[in-house]
Amino acid sequence: MRHQLQTKAGREIDAQRKSTVEPMIGIVKSVMGFRQFSLRGLENVKGWMKLVAMAWNLKRMFMLVG
Repeated sequence: MRHQLQTKAGREIDAQRKSTVEPMIGIVKSVMGFRQFSLRGLENVKGWMKLVAMAWNLKRMFMLVG
């Protein structure tokens, strides 16, 4: 690993690993404090996640317009 990080290609790959893959998910977790589901079952969790995504989109729209 040390040798790989000393090469230019290795540093570029390592830099990509440090980026946030899904910024929306990271923001929802850190800013909105949504870290875990309190429901059971995939359908319930899907519905709750849709609600969280809608809240995020409304918050974003308000910031962009207002």
